[in-house]
Amino acid sequence: MKPDEIKKLDAYFKRMFNPAIVVKARPRKDDSAEVYLGDEFLGVVFRDDEDGDLSYNFSMAILDVDL
Repeated sequence: MKPDEIKKLDAYFKRMFNPAIVVKARPRKDDSAEVYLGDEFLGVVFRDDEDGDLSYNFSMAILDVDL
């Protein structure tokens, strides 16, 4: 993802969920970014521009031991 996309996503996550959330670029990947709450990894947001419609998909796994 481009840096301006990551900044927009970072602002969106902060505004919608929690100001402590941070969206970071992934090393060696240009179609997604990582989402953190402080030092805790939350998930990955993927860029989807299929058929000319741009959207972003957030994927978060919840482990049974965390419940």
